[in-house]
Amino acid sequence: MSKSLQAIRGMNDILPEQTPLWRYFEGTVARLLDNYGYRQIRMPIVEFTELFKRSIGEVTDIVEKEMYTFDDRNGDSLTLRPEGTAACVRAVLEHGITGGGQVQKLWYIGPMFRHERPQKGRYRQFHQIGLEVFNLEGPDIDAELIVMTWRLWGELGLRDAVKLELNSLGTSESRGRYREALVEFLSAHLDKLDEDSQRRLKTNPLRVLDTKNAETQAVLVDAPKMADYLDDESRAHFEGLKARLDAVGIPYVINPKLVRGLDYYSKTVFEWVTDKLGAQGTVCAGGRYDGLVEQMGGKPTPGVGFAMGIERLVLMLEALDKVPEELSRQVDVYLCAFGEAAELAALALSERIRDQLPNLRLQINAGAGSFKSQFKKADKSGALYALILGDDELAQQVVGFKPLRGQGEQQSIAWDALAAHLATCVVQG
Repeated sequence: MSKSLQAIRGMNDILPEQTPLWRYFEGTVARLLDNYGYRQIRMPIVEFTELFKRSIGEVTDIVEKEMYTFDDRNGDSLTLRPEGTAACVRAVLEHGITGGGQVQKLWYIGPMFRHERPQKGRYRQFHQIGLEVFNLEGPDIDAELIVMTWRLWGELGLRDAVKLELNSLGTSESRGRYREALVEFLSAHLDKLDEDSQRRLKTNPLRVLDTKNAETQAVLVDAPKMADYLDDESRAHFEGLKARLDAVGIPYVINPKLVRGLDYYSKTVFEWVTDKLGAQGTVCAGGRYDGLVEQMGGKPTPGVGFAMGIERLVLMLEALDKVPEELSRQVDVYLCAFGEAAELAALALSERIRDQLPNLRLQINAGAGSFKSQFKKADKSGALYALILGDDELAQQVVGFKPLRGQGEQQSIAWDALAAHLATCVVQG
């Protein structure tokens, strides 16, 4: 027997029962970003591998172990994008839209790919909404990104379930001085570091700070602190960010071990974390990357951005029972028609109603069927009301109107009055 076809491990179908919540979340974010003056950009999901090696860093876990990389038929090394910032920077450079100091406030949405061990909230194909801002260097734009996410959590009902963690990584020069001090300290305690941290000490020592190994974490208690090595510019920037968050009333904690897993970050880094999803605690994260555009061949260009994981935030909405009740209903009104003449009239009537009420979710019965079978389908659809059109109704140019989810008797409504009646009833329902 042939093996049944299945999705690739860690790459999941999003079924019709799930998509309403995804669309609600994505639509909420899109409206918010529109209101703040951000514009959408769409990039390919495949890029030259060199793009990610140059931007993310060749000794990061993503590049070393997690990327989906392959040679195409021309012999070029290509990679399914593991994150969006590098691709966005490539796009703005290629099209010259940040030249001359032009401010760009951009956002994107789509799948990312990393070969990780799949678990709840962590998948090999996952979806992100990302946001990038170019040519603004002050702490005011850093604050705006965080304020926007705070507003989003409020709209979704998630504020009590998330916590903001902040840190500053300083400039590349101050970070270099800190890296030297950290390496010197950790080298003196090498025997107490876990194997992964020993490897990172030689390749990417700042990543040792976010180890999950308890023994290594105990060593880090006495390690040098990044804050002691910040340059004056970075320190002033960080103080400016905190002052703005304080002015809005957004609570936060300073996490000196917050470094993020990508090499391009500088100055501000932040994460929104939760304890509602088990091990996968980060739902939104980002920071400033002032050297990345220049590193990728452009002119010096300040940049800052973040990305949020759609799967994790959808899981949070479900876990905390924050899914809007109306998402469970895909149909407002179900139109039953009996007989060929009634079916023809029902088609014309339904289109007239759609013209008058473009937001009404109206489903017309297909496949004919008896009175009992059509009403069974109407009830299964989740509709609030059933409309009934048979020979008698056709002769009188009325439609039967029957509530399916509450009190009320069936009544007859004239065709000309139906749109106004539905507008009132569906809104109230």
